[in-house]
Amino acid sequence: MDPITVFCPNMDCPARGQAGKGNIGVHSHQDKRWRCRVCPKTFAETKGTAFYRLHTPVEILTLVVTWMAHGCPLQALVAAFGFDERTVAAWRERAGRQSRAVHEHRVEQPRDLGQVQADELCVKAQGRLLWMALALRVSTRLWLGGEVSQPRDLSLLRRLVKHVRACALVRRLLSCTAGLCTYVRAARETFRAPVHRGQRGRPRLRVWPQLLIAQGVKRYEKRRVVDGERRVVRGTATRVEQALTAAQGAGVINTAYSERLNAPCRERLASLTRRGRALARKGVTLEYGRYLSGAVYNFCTVHESLRLAATVSQAAVARTPALAARITTHCWSVRELRSHSDSDPTHDLLIKCSSRVAGSSTPNCGH
Repeated sequence: MDPITVFCPNMDCPARGQAGKGNIGVHSHQDKRWRCRVCPKTFAETKGTAFYRLHTPVEILTLVVTWMAHGCPLQALVAAFGFDERTVAAWRERAGRQSRAVHEHRVEQPRDLGQVQADELCVKAQGRLLWMALALRVSTRLWLGGEVSQPRDLSLLRRLVKHVRACALVRRLLSCTAGLCTYVRAARETFRAPVHRGQRGRPRLRVWPQLLIAQGVKRYEKRRVVDGERRVVRGTATRVEQALTAAQGAGVINTAYSERLNAPCRERLASLTRRGRALARKGVTLEYGRYLSGAVYNFCTVHESLRLAATVSQAAVARTPALAARITTHCWSVRELRSHSDSDPTHDLLIKCSSRVAGSSTPNCGH
């Protein structure tokens, strides 16, 4: 137990958020509790994390969440570990809520996105069909967010574009989508900024001048693509080509990267399996699973296309989407992700896990 990396979680403590100042001491080694010398309140080592107030060993919980984030059905985990099905489902909800907090804290921060691609996939639930819309930053393969809805309508795409808006700076942004016309309306209504003219009343909203919108329209016959068309909806063809070249090195309008993201989504979320028996009953199940698998994809999964080639002075560096986007400084393990605390935005971790996890910088962590 190292008190250097711990801060007091008490909201009324004057020393809240101050780590390494000598204000934290060990209250109990057996119970793994800390004591703040300023408040003086005691708190558990796992306060503010996904492991808080869980009596199951952390190693087992980490295994269950890891397998769940890589597509293992809930029924298989129940059979393997002997836990009650409701217990494993509660762990999934807890991990999903914590993953959503990590995503909002870490990913949904304004940055220069460059090019964003969006696509939706059909999800077969019990007794109905749902649509899951996903957005991806092309340059770093960073998953920006997703939404689930039964109708594939304007409301679904508005909520998706709001996730992208939370991650974007008011700079040049290219949005490449499929041929669904509601994408264009959702983008124009969301990417707007107020224009202050020194007059009374609410200022008018204007679409970002540097917003570019392009669409790749496909024509199907007997469920096969037979023809395609590339459209520039907003902006000029020259500006769109420049944005494409800066983002992916090729001036071609497509949604290949967002469509490629559908494969790990179906692989790592048991409810999305095309011909499986682990169908979701409620939309909230897909929401928790989406954030859990998405957080593991962003922070713990090495992407081969992001690998930095070896040089004379440095070996090859494997990177995750979060590492490529400079959100983190190393590849996280699943245990480190679950130990992330969102109780204070100025610190990454509430606790320091084992020395193996806290000092881990291996490219294949979490696998």
